Amino acid sequence: MQEKIKVAILDMYDGEPNQGMRCIHDIINRFSEDLTFKVYDVRGKAELPDPDQYNLYVATGGPGNPLEGDGNWEVKFGQFLEQIWSWNKENTRKKHILFICHSFQMAVKHFGLAEITKRKSTSFGVMTIHKTVDGFNDPLFEALDNPFWAVDSRDYQVVKPHAKKFKAMGAKIIALEKIRSHVEYERAIMAVRFSEELVGTQFHPEADPVSFLNHLKKQEVREKLIALKGKTKYRTMLERLVDENTIYKTNETLIPNFLKQSIEKIRLENSILI
Repeated sequence: MQEKIKVAILDMYDGEPNQGMRCIHDIINRFSEDLTFKVYDVRGKAELPDPDQYNLYVATGGPGNPLEGDGNWEVKFGQFLEQIWSWNKENTRKKHILFICHSFQMAVKHFGLAEITKRKSTSFGVMTIHKTVDGFNDPLFEALDNPFWAVDSRDYQVVKPHAKKFKAMGAKIIALEKIRSHVEYERAIMAVRFSEELVGTQFHPEADPVSFLNHLKKQEVREKLIALKGKTKYRTMLERLVDENTIYKTNETLIPNFLKQSIEKIRLENSILI
């Protein structure tokens, strides 16, 4: 039996209660024959894994402004990203990272790929995500429709891509937010392929229908959403959750794609180097 691959979960929630971590644990546990994991409290304790110990990482979403930190943990996170990037350029055995929401925004900022701005209003709910031309061929989205559905929860957005930086780095925009012809705002970037091994999403591919439905039914969340979007849109959101082709399909597909593809590459690289 092959040795299990160790996954480092980079917790960006800063101690705030959330369903995202439970969902990530659940998805990784579906690969229990291949994977084992450990959580690092990046924002709360400035914990980051030793890159020599891991070839596979999942960096979570989290609350607050991705442009701010405490002068410690975000500096360490930036140094960590540089270590991973340099390692992958210099070594045959690669390190794979999936960034989600807050960590995705921070990775975009670190690599200078686009602008991070505050939205005029919070984006929250079950939304359509649209693949770009490059996204149609990206293995992260394999078996997902276009558009596909995902949970979006953000006060900030990634916009105004720096084309020269994307070209120099070899990065690609692989998804955009829904088309909003009734407003003048630029469509936000919803996913980026930073490199063959590093990829990230602005939305929450880990979200499952049960956890999100429970969240929406909380009185304070329900009242806030109805005030923000109206009763009709709130009911529509609830209906979308029970459709197996919306976030259930994304939960069952996207992160599992990333894990399966990473496992295959890591196994192959290990067998070559033995």
